Amino acid sequence: MALPINDKIKKSLQAAEGLYHRLVLVVGETGSGKTGVLRDVAAEFNTSVINVNLALSGELLELTAKQRALQLPGIFNQIVRNSLSPVVLDNLEIIFDKGLQQDPLRLLQGLSRNQTVVASWNGRYSGGRLFYAETGHSEYRSYESIDALIVGMDGTATVDSTEKYTEAGQA
Repeated sequence: MALPINDKIKKSLQAAEGLYHRLVLVVGETGSGKTGVLRDVAAEFNTSVINVNLALSGELLELTAKQRALQLPGIFNQIVRNSLSPVVLDNLEIIFDKGLQQDPLRLLQGLSRNQTVVASWNGRYSGGRLFYAETGHSEYRSYESIDALIVGMDGTATVDSTEKYTEAGQA
């Protein structure tokens, strides 16, 4: 029997505790229900969902384009530093903005070194690759080496594959 997505996220959060990057990405297209799932998970852990677009845009507003690119990682870290674990992040579109000159996955991985992070990811996970936007879009990203646990809104989860290998003695 397939576990509900919330349970897969909780299972992934437990598995992430022993990883170098304690990052769980909830992957799905726009409108797939990621926000509702993240709210439920945050409520269960007695934490809140951080709207990254809102939090970062307010902090970056008064900075020049160059200052934004240079200071964004530190500002992002400061925003999540005092949050309860797991840190739950939604509405991440701003970190994909080409003008900010950031690698969104690396930003999230940096945050997940010191605390467990669960974040929404508008896109898809297919064939071991993580995608954001469509080919040809200015913000298109494709990652092959992810170093994060993935929970798809379609019910798939990389933690399920990891368990199969561990149970077979192949991990």
